Amino acid sequence: MSNGTLQNGPVVPGKAFDRFIQIWFENTDFAVANSSSVFQQLATQGILLNNFVAVTHPSEPNYAAVVGGDFWGMGDDNLHYIPSNMSTIVDLLDTKNISWGSYQESMPYDGYQLYNYTEPNYLNQSAPPYTYYVRKHNPLVLYDSVANVPARNMRNRNFNDFAVDVSNNTLPQWMFITPNLVNDGHDTNVDFIGNFINYWLIPLLSNPNFNTNRTLILITFDENDTYTDRNQIWSLLMGGIVPASAYGTVDNTFYSHYSCLSSVEANWELGSLGRQDTNKTMSNVFDLLISQYGLNYTNLDVTNPPATNLTGNIPGPLNAQYWVPFVAPNTAAVGAGGGPVFVGAGTDMSLTAANAPAPVNLTALGETLPDSTPASSVQTTMPTATGTTTSGAPSLRVAGAGVLALAAGALLLL
Repeated sequence: MSNGTLQNGPVVPGKAFDRFIQIWFENTDFAVANSSSVFQQLATQGILLNNFVAVTHPSEPNYAAVVGGDFWGMGDDNLHYIPSNMSTIVDLLDTKNISWGSYQESMPYDGYQLYNYTEPNYLNQSAPPYTYYVRKHNPLVLYDSVANVPARNMRNRNFNDFAVDVSNNTLPQWMFITPNLVNDGHDTNVDFIGNFINYWLIPLLSNPNFNTNRTLILITFDENDTYTDRNQIWSLLMGGIVPASAYGTVDNTFYSHYSCLSSVEANWELGSLGRQDTNKTMSNVFDLLISQYGLNYTNLDVTNPPATNLTGNIPGPLNAQYWVPFVAPNTAAVGAGGGPVFVGAGTDMSLTAANAPAPVNLTALGETLPDSTPASSVQTTMPTATGTTTSGAPSLRVAGAGVLALAAGALLLL
């Protein structure tokens, strides 16, 4: 179904680009993507980022990280709800009235919040229904600060509405695009991705309603496929702002998914999230913005990058084996945009990374993560904070509202 076209405010000019489009594919090693004739052809129209890494494994934490500046210790693809006072790029964009939107292929309708969606198999009509859409690949819906605000949540749109917005020239300035599970390569392979690119993306590149002379497009992957490798992912900058003289070139700067945040912050002189988007090692700004557009920022020469192929052993509020509560952002941090750190309403500023308690093994204590449900518990109606279900919207979850006490090795949530 279509929900009509987006309504956006006036275009807010950036230093290098006025529109940023991220298109994510799935679970492919750099060498595999780089050997594809389709990806090789794409590379002749842009700048190959030869030293770009995902930030962890598996998929979902990478999606959470690219909009929220952290993956919160998550080491699985379960159903998670990130509390409403944990901020995202949306909060930063909204401070300057920069329009944004997410487009999710095969999501049944705009604002859909359930764990997945199964529909008739359009590839094989004699086969059983197929799950083409999964919530874990929709980064903004993971955050209650978006999902629980109807006006924001309805900007999580499907591909029918993408077509409407392209036709009406109402695409937003910041976009995150996720193809479905076959077109993103999750359930298929790089050749299937290549067919999708040829069919869907290539025509759009010459459509001025999509790719203007002030557009930057990032083609990338959520993670690599070989977990023992360093998690290098094939990534390409293309679009109208890339000069023809840079076509087919290679940028060896060390980047990660957090660079998508810092580059946007720098382009529009935004504030920051006070998370990994301000970690100088992990958030180098795309050099194109510095070398071609004079952006006043100095990247860090990362000669010994940290490991980013770890899974499940990073403490955080979404890790049941190494649980720590959500903590306040680092308000002393300075991001690439130079603005202040955004602090969500209701954040307990007294609970910081510096004074957070030691990690607790909730699994050993027989406890479950607050605000999370195992992936096997596929929801047919919206879950509430207590785990019961309702046909309405989920209740608002705010981290730091309770008191954490650790006594005699037991965890008490009061």
